[in-house]
Amino acid sequence: MLTILGFAMIATFLVLIMMKKMSPIAALVLIPALFCVIVGKGAHLGDYVLEGVGNLAPTAAMLMFAIVYFGVMIDVGLFDPIVRGILRFCKADPLRIVIGTALLAAIVSLDGDGSTTFMITVSAMYPLYKRLKMSLVVMTGIAATANGVMNTLPWGGPTARAATALKLDAGDIFVPMIPALGVGLLFVMVLAYVLGRRERKRLGYLSLDEVLEPATETVLVKTGGGDRTKPAAGGGSGAGASDTGSDASDGRNAAEDDDEGFQGLDPHRATLRPKLYWFNLGLTVALLASMIMELLPIPVLFLLGAALALTVNFPRMTDQKARIAAHADNVLNVAGMVFAAAVFTGVLTGTGMVEHMADWLVGAIPEGMGPHMALVTGLLSLPLTYFMSNDGFYFGVLPVLAEAGAAHGVSPLEIARASLVGQALHMSSPLVPAVYVLVGMAKVEFGDHTRFTVKWAALTSLVVLGAGMLFGII
Repeated sequence: MLTILGFAMIATFLVLIMMKKMSPIAALVLIPALFCVIVGKGAHLGDYVLEGVGNLAPTAAMLMFAIVYFGVMIDVGLFDPIVRGILRFCKADPLRIVIGTALLAAIVSLDGDGSTTFMITVSAMYPLYKRLKMSLVVMTGIAATANGVMNTLPWGGPTARAATALKLDAGDIFVPMIPALGVGLLFVMVLAYVLGRRERKRLGYLSLDEVLEPATETVLVKTGGGDRTKPAAGGGSGAGASDTGSDASDGRNAAEDDDEGFQGLDPHRATLRPKLYWFNLGLTVALLASMIMELLPIPVLFLLGAALALTVNFPRMTDQKARIAAHADNVLNVAGMVFAAAVFTGVLTGTGMVEHMADWLVGAIPEGMGPHMALVTGLLSLPLTYFMSNDGFYFGVLPVLAEAGAAHGVSPLEIARASLVGQALHMSSPLVPAVYVLVGMAKVEFGDHTRFTVKWAALTSLVVLGAGMLFGII
């Protein structure tokens, strides 16, 4: 019964948000509360929620201070050179813009943190998507899928969890997977090319003179509220922008506000700190290096980094308050979503639904599939890492799959590698806090993002699995 109710709860949540019958925050809170009562454990709802909040509180703190830190770095101009390089490559060609989105997301993903990747990618690419009236879900979908493939880095989380759960070396798991993951990343670039050609066909091709030169002084979109400046010469969308095309549902969602126009940050903005560029770059490199080396917990590192960045770049108290206020909207939206997700995960785990769902799925594997447990693990990693947290999958389900594989002579290393292939899909899961940073900053409805991205992300995961089998890795 718990198995059926668990799947019913997840299905109800996804259907309601994709049909836009409820907001994600409301759905994350009310649906699990209702099912907790249906299960007959309504009296324990408070305990489940508090446990879930306790488990996700460090993640919420990390995201809050990460948004402030990278928001300040964007304000002071740290990423302007990178963005200019990407924009020079993209020009005003929708095809190049989508490919540039994939490249930027993949490069920034090297830090191992999804929220960081999404903040920088959206801040850089959002102005171009808005100016050309491109599909914003193409941007979020490509960014999430590229980050999902890169999320398998040893310091990204899943690989470390798999190594810990099966008592293996993370390097032994990850290094042989590099060719398959490379194929997955190449597929993301091909996908970006295909989607970019579709956008180019819908909108047409504009020259650099027509679009970028009137706004050459604009390089970044602001990540929070506060002062926002329009380009010096016009905020029009350029030729072809009035073409609605046949893909309106993919991009013309709630993110498109006709009266908003194209807004970005002037490179002459008052928040720029060119004299402190090398300090800010050094601080960011030191912060990322400390994350990789695990010198301190990530929330603590971002807390210290945000405090130091604010103090050095904006010594005056009024300026610090202004920067915090500028990014308050993003902080509140993301933190609220994380704590709402804590209700969902708390009930799912506390009532035992997750355990029963996992046991049912493992038990449903036919006996004859035993010698092919690596393939089974790879296929199961898609739905399980989407509907469960990484902790739940890697520490709860993976050991059971590895034990079943060992009984048929399948190496735990193969099982561990196969368990990583679902990460491309996992990064668009409603249980991943970083995805709310992505859709929030891009002003995209979560349901629209899910409806567009899931099929492409799942296909990317299957490509990684197929490449792993072809190369004899899995």
